[in-house]
Amino acid sequence: MKTFLPRVNLELRKWHVIDADGAVLGRLAAQIADVLRGKNKPIFTPHLDAGDFVVVINAEKVVVTGKKETDKQYMSYSGWKGGERFRNVAQIRAKHPERLILHAVKGMIPKNRLGDRLLTKLKVYKGSNHPHAAQKPELQKAVG
Repeated sequence: MKTFLPRVNLELRKWHVIDADGAVLGRLAAQIADVLRGKNKPIFTPHLDAGDFVVVINAEKVVVTGKKETDKQYMSYSGWKGGERFRNVAQIRAKHPERLILHAVKGMIPKNRLGDRLLTKLKVYKGSNHPHAAQKPELQKAVG
């Protein structure tokens, strides 16, 4: 028996627009990661990039549950001694709300070259405007 390898047609990739207004961060990130990997298609193969493009709008209106707004910490490191910096969700949302979604999705895709390629197909914007109208994206409902 031979292993079936699907032919991934790059021209048939769709563009999805997901509105993050009122969506829970983790559930939204899981939905985005599934579309990026192609897990919603019958031709899903773990080692191939069969996913679609995802445009997320209204990134600043994403919701976190419980006390994560003030208690969840994101750490960044400058490389210098004592160069650790901790920020909570509220501080990140104030300056760069797109990074909340990017960070959550990045944790849900493979940690290899395939994952790096998948992240290039994710576009996150604050506000409801995006420059991808020419690709004719279809609006997709966010779960949660």
